[in-house]
Amino acid sequence: MKSFCIAAFLVAGVSILVPATASAQACANRGELDDAYCDANNDLVADAPAKTRDPSVIVFAYTPVEDPAVYENAFKPFTEYLGKCTGKRVVYYPVQSNSAEIEAMRSGRLTVAGFSTGPVGFAVNMAGAVPFAAKGTEKGVEGYNLIVVVKKSSPYQKLSDLKGKKLAHTAPSSNSGNLAPKALFPEQGLKPGEDYPIVYSGGHDKSVLGVESGDYDAGAVASDVFERMGARGTIKTDDFRIIYRSETFPSSGFAYAHDLKPELADKLKKCFYDFRFPPAMQKDFEGDDRFFPITYQKDWAIIRKVAHDSGTPYNKAAYEKEAAREAAAAKKKAEQKKP
Repeated sequence: MKSFCIAAFLVAGVSILVPATASAQACANRGELDDAYCDANNDLVADAPAKTRDPSVIVFAYTPVEDPAVYENAFKPFTEYLGKCTGKRVVYYPVQSNSAEIEAMRSGRLTVAGFSTGPVGFAVNMAGAVPFAAKGTEKGVEGYNLIVVVKKSSPYQKLSDLKGKKLAHTAPSSNSGNLAPKALFPEQGLKPGEDYPIVYSGGHDKSVLGVESGDYDAGAVASDVFERMGARGTIKTDDFRIIYRSETFPSSGFAYAHDLKPELADKLKKCFYDFRFPPAMQKDFEGDDRFFPITYQKDWAIIRKVAHDSGTPYNKAAYEKEAAREAAAAKKKAEQKKP
């Protein structure tokens, strides 16, 4: 019921995405940003407004690609450090959906958050998020691939073998779980929505487990989530076969709210960049040991291209559709739990 309440509030929140006339008149350049924001310097992210804020509590969240509790524990060393680094209390906010996380940022409830690769574009355009970091190593930003997994015992060897089969996507706004398949699969002889019906599992881990249980013949998922599930013992990776692997995409992006005081935004960036993951965090995040500086304009260019090529732009209409879908799914799940 909790997730339904969050999602229901989200849909109500979406209805307030109405620009103020003064804001619309004052902005010389907005680009793809919602009317609540402005981009005078053409860096594709929202400029800081005239009135900024300096919250006494930093609310931190991470993308709900898996069980939120998993990441609350994984990030504990960092959130404890962040509190000491900023001199503020840090609270971890376990969001239940991508749309709920985006709305929490837009409404001012989130200070800084890690968004999944695909939803970063919605967070930027609809919530005024300013991406500044991604997990990585001294070699650079961590990457991941879109992979398609099938059971090792299955007969499927290539994407075209999945015509007419059950191939699970994760969620409409997911890069590897939906947008990239729509953009990349056709050249491999498989057209999503035509050669197979698109079914959303609700998460990368759910797709993998669905393949394992036989609910799906295959799943389009992020390679890093699949590898983490194997490392934790949730699955045996040897029970699966990867029949497709894309080029490398940047992983989740960390962003702060655009209306933070510049001094706080700079402090957050320094705290992130100076932190080094302890061994437990390195294990949880496949060897990543630091937060690497990034910009939305440069590092998310390939993701924006995938979104464009897949016919899924990061605009208000697409966001509202995704929010409504997640709310409906949460409501259905809550009703199923009733005695």
